[in-house]
Amino acid sequence: MDSIVKKLSEIESAAAAIVEHAEAQKSVLDKEYDEARRRFDEELEEKTQSRIKKIRDELEKSTTRLLDDQTGANSDSIKALQKEYEEKHTQYAQDILKRITEV
Repeated sequence: MDSIVKKLSEIESAAAAIVEHAEAQKSVLDKEYDEARRRFDEELEEKTQSRIKKIRDELEKSTTRLLDDQTGANSDSIKALQKEYEEKHTQYAQDILKRITEV
């Protein structure tokens, strides 16, 4: 009977050692998992910020290009109107005077 109790005691001690080792391993694995998750989060944040910056830069370039194009078009229109006025302002004045005096 003593040998059975002794064996059961050994088995219980071995089981306790296994549980203790498993708890220690669990703690190590938890730390490794937390570190891997933290690295993943940091990498994802860096990639996200990089992509956002790239999109903003492209949008800014596109907006600047569009504004430059519109400014150039407006400038060309103004120059064309000024040229036409310089060439035909006498004719315009005569036409206006003629309309006023015809009434």
